[in-house]
Amino acid sequence: MAAPAHASTIPDLPLAALTRARAQVNALVLGKAAQVDLAFVALLAGGHVLIEDLPGLGKTTLAQALAATLGLDFQRVQFTSDLMPADVLGISIYDAPSREFRFHPGPVFTRVLLADEINRAPPRTQSALLEAMAEHQVTLDGVTHTLPQPFFVIATQNPVDLSGTFPLPDSQLDRFLLRFSLGYPDTDSERALLTGSDRREQIAVTQAQLDAGKVLALRAAVDQVHASEALVGYVLALLERSRRDPRVEVGLSPRAGLALLRAARAHALLAGRSHVLPDDVQALFVPVAAHRLVPAADGGSGAALAESLLARVAVD
Repeated sequence: MAAPAHASTIPDLPLAALTRARAQVNALVLGKAAQVDLAFVALLAGGHVLIEDLPGLGKTTLAQALAATLGLDFQRVQFTSDLMPADVLGISIYDAPSREFRFHPGPVFTRVLLADEINRAPPRTQSALLEAMAEHQVTLDGVTHTLPQPFFVIATQNPVDLSGTFPLPDSQLDRFLLRFSLGYPDTDSERALLTGSDRREQIAVTQAQLDAGKVLALRAAVDQVHASEALVGYVLALLERSRRDPRVEVGLSPRAGLALLRAARAHALLAGRSHVLPDDVQALFVPVAAHRLVPAADGGSGAALAESLLARVAVD
């Protein structure tokens, strides 16, 4: 598919600041450029990310580095088995002098929320984030409270086979635009981590490269990134293939298609382009689709299925 002739770059946007922000996060989270880009894609697309990995591989560092670099306020919630929804969302407490209930916002009222080890909390507490992630608001006692914008959730979870975990339901997984893992660092990156200064100290003195207004401007620009009819046809072919593959019990929904297309637009913007290429879709299909696919009994993992579907659908 050829690029449209009308433009090749997005003008009047803080793209230089975005480039500096990516470089800065990569300097703090070493050897994970692909995962850093995925986090930026989710941010620009207005989505959320789920990072599944073993403890100690840099998930929290990535979240803190992003918040500091973006210039956005940050809250961390450690999800545990005794965490209650009110601990995340907030609570209304009766104020005797005024004779009325006053709402005390919880940590969800921030711009970057790290939901750490989200699958260690019971399903009731996990689901407390559903409205916040989907609607960017919280409704308690019949009153709706709007969250600050931009609102970006970075959730981490341990592999589900570890003890003390509660698998996220499909409805919760679907709220995450992307899911990916960090994995172990390469030797050179790990050597730099071992011999360099503490990452927390580096993050503490990190200067913001963006701010809330610039992030919102970049998000708005994602909507203007052009996707040709042929490109949309490619996305449709991937969705259709997932629904008729015998290895897949539940294929990709229309919402998954919208998520893939918006993520591809954000990926193009991150590259400084005003048009989507098939490469953008291919780079994001597995992290967008794998956690949304429900394999049949002998279908294998969601990631393996997503990779197979991608390989079987040709680009026209």
